[in-house]
Amino acid sequence: MEFPSVIAAPMAGGPSTPALVNAVTFGFIALGTCTVEQSRAWLNACEPPFGANLFVPQPAPAPADVRSVARRLGQPVPAVRSDYAEKFALVLDAAPAVVSSTFGCFTRSEIAQLHAVGSEAWATVTSPAEIAEAARRGVDGMIVQGPRAGGHRATWSQHDDPAQDSLEALLTLVDGPVIAAGGVRGPEDVAAAGVPVACGTAFLLADEAGTSPRNRELLRSDAPAVVTRAFSGRWASGVKTAFTRAHPDLPPTYPYLRPMTSANDYCLVGADRGELLTAPAKEIERMLTG
Repeated sequence: MEFPSVIAAPMAGGPSTPALVNAVTFGFIALGTCTVEQSRAWLNACEPPFGANLFVPQPAPAPADVRSVARRLGQPVPAVRSDYAEKFALVLDAAPAVVSSTFGCFTRSEIAQLHAVGSEAWATVTSPAEIAEAARRGVDGMIVQGPRAGGHRATWSQHDDPAQDSLEALLTLVDGPVIAAGGVRGPEDVAAAGVPVACGTAFLLADEAGTSPRNRELLRSDAPAVVTRAFSGRWASGVKTAFTRAHPDLPPTYPYLRPMTSANDYCLVGADRGELLTAPAKEIERMLTG
């Protein structure tokens, strides 16, 4: 499909709401951390055209690492189940314009199923190897995440360190439709990209965003951003907190860590966020497009 120059990126954990998706020209609803029931309700509340984002299944972390972190935090090992199959069925039923994957790539069979209902299948990629594999599987396009992006690093393996290839270098490797993501803060960044851009951090203080009051407070503070596994067990960029300072060396334990730290404040955000605009999402979109 033909995208506008600015897209509201999927932000799991609350910020991406149907109200935000519906307020902009094109946005993604983030289903990665939603329950199946919430995913159904949000898909039904989104007005076309829109996109939906899924966290694809991935290998489990080493059990010894999970037990070690649980002991360190004084918490039991939580029960974790995958509801990916149910969510994938929901997006097939909703048939949004685009369905994108994070933490991996759809299989050829899944891509065919999405095409059968009229949805495009896109993959989020962070490295040359991921770009090559996504192309081999036949995705319709790629969302290329650069190292300045906020939120989770979308590396396909949680055991991999975040790729440091520049966004500009990665974009040259994609032969086909592409969206750039990471470090877009103003109209000059949008113009420089030369392709549609997905913005997450810029919309965190939008009136329609589901960003919690506490996280809005953190975003307005002068606390710097840090890339760490302390937020979820996967590398992610967010506001530095007492917990991230106390646990700088946690092993890869996604998705077990977050249930063990649910009482902790955390806010995922990009580097060099500057002063974010508090305004209706449409006004933020107009600011970004210049």
